[in-house]
Amino acid sequence: MGINSEGLQRNAGRLTQPRAVWAVAFACVISFMGLGLVDPILPAIGKQLHATPSQVSLLFSSYNLVTGIAMLVTGFISSRIGMKWTMMTGTALIVLFALMGGMSGSIEQLVGFRAGWGLGNALFIATALSAIVGLSVRGSAKAVILYEAALGLGISVGPLLGGELGSISWRGPFFGVGALMAIAFISIGLLMPRVPKQKSRASLADPFKALRHPGLLVLAITAFLYNFGFFTLMAYTPFVMNLDEHGLGYVFFGWGLLLAFTSVFVAPRLQKRFGSIRSMSAALLLFALTLLVMGIWTSSQITMILAVIIAGAFLGTNNTLITTAVMEAAPVERSTASAAYSFVRFIGGALAPWLAGKLAEWYNPHVPFYVGALFVVVAVAIVIFGRNYLTNVDMASAGH
Repeated sequence: MGINSEGLQRNAGRLTQPRAVWAVAFACVISFMGLGLVDPILPAIGKQLHATPSQVSLLFSSYNLVTGIAMLVTGFISSRIGMKWTMMTGTALIVLFALMGGMSGSIEQLVGFRAGWGLGNALFIATALSAIVGLSVRGSAKAVILYEAALGLGISVGPLLGGELGSISWRGPFFGVGALMAIAFISIGLLMPRVPKQKSRASLADPFKALRHPGLLVLAITAFLYNFGFFTLMAYTPFVMNLDEHGLGYVFFGWGLLLAFTSVFVAPRLQKRFGSIRSMSAALLLFALTLLVMGIWTSSQITMILAVIIAGAFLGTNNTLITTAVMEAAPVERSTASAAYSFVRFIGGALAPWLAGKLAEWYNPHVPFYVGALFVVVAVAIVIFGRNYLTNVDMASAGH
């Protein structure tokens, strides 16, 4: 009985957060649903707009490129107009460009509107993470877990809704994102109190200065490389599984469920027992192995489905570990560290989808997975060779 009581108290403690944290987390769930909503309709977009997989993959490339570049100014803007208004501005931009995307008449228009969506995404997610961490009363590690849980929940539920709306029309998910982000906009406006502005205003040079810290630079390069595997799975796999919108929705729902579960329950346990660096390296190696399996058995539908779902476990684990590490990697403002890291990471996310599509066109459907696996293995090597710069990360995680 005592054990059950102790467990209930521990779980209740995890839920003890200010209202502002829950408001932002709720908005994050809806925001990340936007990413998963689009995935099941990628082949349909290609057919309806007469576009090749590499052209459709530019939906991710333009989005990630603008998100990454805009990350450099998020701290500059947030320190002047405040976290709340920065997030509301970003949310409003997502609503606008998602709706315009749904009315696109060509792949070029759609790619352009996704770029505008990326601007809104940058303003929202960089500020949302620092807001959750800054307002949390449970420490940065548990705040990051909450953020990753919101990410996983949004990504897992998004494909289900995207599959349903996409089976009606490929435009449906874009309008769905617009409606959901309008709800997020209202929830932030009503539920989140005005957060005091930073005492010191951030400069445009701050993210670049932050990357001078070797630990943060190691993690940023790791994420840059790892994103080649991540977005090969996200942007290219739907074209080779030969599933309709409903089928893709169910597969990525399973992927997102495992991602969310491991983010919240597995990553913290591994971090505590083995440390962040060893756990991160193991998760990335297992992800690289999964990509290798996908490359070998690309023509096996059941293998591809199982591999995508299983990959969610390794991605969820790594996402929590590396995001937590970034918060502790450099003696700078968390929002600045997040912006610097995300800038480098999203540049990789911009190149990877286009490269995956082109590799398939130049060679064959197997090659994108081999190349993605290679990039992830190099990411592991960067972590291992740079571990001396990350000793404070494991010390901080042990403290949590």
